[in-house]
Amino acid sequence: MKTEVKVFAALIPFFGVMTVIYAYFTNFSEWVGIIGFFLTMLFAAWVAAYLWLVGRKTDPRPEDDMQGEIADLSGDYGHFTPYSWWPLWLGLSSAIVVLGIGVGWWLAVAAAPFLVISIVGWTFEHFRGEGAI
Repeated sequence: MKTEVKVFAALIPFFGVMTVIYAYFTNFSEWVGIIGFFLTMLFAAWVAAYLWLVGRKTDPRPEDDMQGEIADLSGDYGHFTPYSWWPLWLGLSSAIVVLGIGVGWWLAVAAAPFLVISIVGWTFEHFRGEGAI
């Protein structure tokens, strides 16, 4: 996780400098952008600290080993549904909800039930038999 920590740690001074530059060029009058840049800097610091702490407690991953081979990554990656339609419906319904927020609330309200149905459908896709809800 050293690479990820370095990436997010490099973003901390970048967004800090951008906060100061943005504040200077707007004469400290546009507070939304200043606060947005500052919070982005804090979020990058938070993610970098989290990854650093987790990286100290876990074993090195194969991709962290400079002498590692591709075969070191072999193994089980988890269970994936190869022909699931739920991600498509979730993507479409969430896009319509977000579009509805910008266009008109009536569209967001009309698409919200489809969003809930697609979230529940994808979450409980593999629940069968006695474990089904």
